[in-house]
Amino acid sequence: MVRDFSSHKNLAKSQSAGNSDLQPPNKSMVRNSHAANSARLSIMLIVWVTLSGFVRKASADGECGSIPINVEFARLSPCLVAARDAQAKVPPLCCDRVQTLIRTNPRCLPAVFLSPLAKEAGIIPAAALSIPKRCNISNRPGRRDAEVSITTLYITVY
Repeated sequence: MVRDFSSHKNLAKSQSAGNSDLQPPNKSMVRNSHAANSARLSIMLIVWVTLSGFVRKASADGECGSIPINVEFARLSPCLVAARDAQAKVPPLCCDRVQTLIRTNPRCLPAVFLSPLAKEAGIIPAAALSIPKRCNISNRPGRRDAEVSITTLYITVY
């Protein structure tokens, strides 16, 4: 059985002459397809990171239990001046709120003062963590609680 390939040669000649709708991909088409794939991948990555943050935020309690750190941070707003300056006098309302927080959840205080929100507010961690001592609170959290909070915040944030 002999096959005639002459029609294929004519087809190839007509394609090279530009008479066909199907053309081999040129470099710009390949680049555009790579750019489109990169854009799709970037969008999928952004969506995945965003959704994983929401799932992580909703899935478990943090250092402050079911109360978000930003709510506890707002409750400790009378402590802002003392948390920014280790030499500043601590207001009595701040001492009351810190003592209440230590009584209910001692690990929450270092988590609040070491949070990214506190950093944005200009809080100096050493000054903030010295507030219980400056308030003469006897059952203040120890260094171990602060270390656990730093580790947990690092894992949670990153």
